[in-house]
Amino acid sequence: MEQDREWETLVSEWVYVPDVASRIGIPDKQVRALIHDRKLLAFRTGPNAAMAVPEAFLVADGDGEEILTSLRGTLTMLGDAGYDELESLRWLFTENDQLGATPIQALRDGRVTTVRRAAQAIDY
Repeated sequence: MEQDREWETLVSEWVYVPDVASRIGIPDKQVRALIHDRKLLAFRTGPNAAMAVPEAFLVADGDGEEILTSLRGTLTMLGDAGYDELESLRWLFTENDQLGATPIQALRDGRVTTVRRAAQAIDY
């Protein structure tokens, strides 16, 4: 069995991969490629341990939804700092004193520069 599935306690709302594809209007295969390329994080969750993405990664975009555009660069910075997927998720969804919010909430609020500064300050 996979560790303790900590990600399920970090994130309260998940969207399964096929639903992500439908909501952002791209093929399921493309969503999986984004996950594979670490441009999007996904974890196995729920009763069937199906691949899902945190709901917070999706935002309204005029006619529909899209992946939060600032997420990709932030994930790249975290990866460059040596963070794996779980560590990145933990950092994004844990209250950050420097930001006065979780990094994901700060990104959703448009505070990209502040979040990136906080990511650069990670001790690694």
